[in-house]
Amino acid sequence: MTTVRLLGIAGSLRQKSTNRGLLRAAQAHLPEGVTMEIADLSDVPFYNPDLTEKPAGVRRVLAQMADAQAFVLASTEYNYSMAPALKNILDWASREPQNALLAGKPAAILGAGGGMGTSRAQYHLRQVCVVLELQPLSRPEVFANAFAGGFDADGNLVDEKIAQVIAEQMIALAARVRDGLPR
Repeated sequence: MTTVRLLGIAGSLRQKSTNRGLLRAAQAHLPEGVTMEIADLSDVPFYNPDLTEKPAGVRRVLAQMADAQAFVLASTEYNYSMAPALKNILDWASREPQNALLAGKPAAILGAGGGMGTSRAQYHLRQVCVVLELQPLSRPEVFANAFAGGFDADGNLVDEKIAQVIAEQMIALAARVRDGLPR
């Protein structure tokens, strides 16, 4: 069995964010034969078609996206929508010829936020996935309340019930990749 390669991308740039914590939890609960890197978006500038050369941070993340067979997208919620950092890297990636970095790749979506746990941002992200031709999993969904005691001061997940749902989501994502639906 070949290794499944995932790339985790968080909408939050904070190292101690709960959404980055969800990605760390996903890394800790990967099924056998699956690996996951976490992208660093801290030096990725806003997409600007006037830039004639891609900045180093963009080139690095796009290379990670090219190597990944699927994505784990941690969607922070800002003002009822996804965070600009997540949308921005998707915009950069979508400009590659034939949308080769995104089209047909599966994606798991999860998020930690206020009372509704980023549900509105996740639904906006799903709309963006349609035009980018990403294939988000329908289930299991992961909506974590970042302020209800499920995370420690460093943004690490400590809630075992949420960790179990993330583990199930990672199993489903790996199965989607292995089933070849699509890539």
